[in-house]
Amino acid sequence: MSEYVIAPPAIVAVPVKGGGLFPVRRIYCVGRNYADHAREMGHDPDKEPPFFFGKPADALVTGGADMPYPSLTSDLHHEIELVVALKTGGRDLTPAEAQAAIFGYAAGIDMTRRDIQGEAKKLARPWDMAKGFDHSAPIGDIVPASKTGHPQRGAVRLSVNGEVRQDGDLSQLLWAVPDAIAFLSGFVELKPGDLIFTGTPAGVAAVTRGDRLDGEIEGVGIVTTKIV
Repeated sequence: MSEYVIAPPAIVAVPVKGGGLFPVRRIYCVGRNYADHAREMGHDPDKEPPFFFGKPADALVTGGADMPYPSLTSDLHHEIELVVALKTGGRDLTPAEAQAAIFGYAAGIDMTRRDIQGEAKKLARPWDMAKGFDHSAPIGDIVPASKTGHPQRGAVRLSVNGEVRQDGDLSQLLWAVPDAIAFLSGFVELKPGDLIFTGTPAGVAAVTRGDRLDGEIEGVGIVTTKIV
């Protein structure tokens, strides 16, 4: 076997509550999966199936570490989300198979360069640089589903400097977690180590350097970071 010509990238992993590390392969994100958020972004939530975008695995920020304010933006937004971690995968999964593939859940924040996203939308260009930039995915510890069950309701909240900005509920998801995963598996083969950010409720807004973000998914866990 040939040796690598450069050092291979480090494995990206998220701590698991209770011990161990979850190695991350890919990050998928579900767009506009709460009706109120779809409306605040100017869209009709009743007219579209789920759609997806991605972030690189090394965009994750773990352990409550600080998040550097990204370059080339003056409109950085927070989006608190339930994150799903897969232990198995497959193609064309049924919702029942999709749920069986879940290892656990975490609270995460899909950070977004909203001004770059807005320009991309206007010009019908990809969102990659608006969503997939460095440090754009703070995440809390993953909690095994054996401890959380498969939550279908529970508060989804994010506070900035102690003030609540987002306050929704998992019951408001347009596409339930197993249905969204099953739909995604029709586009790509899902595999162990994949993370899926499942969408955000209304209340997204800008943050700046010095702001502290505290997110919580009821019955799952927390995510914290400070913008520096």
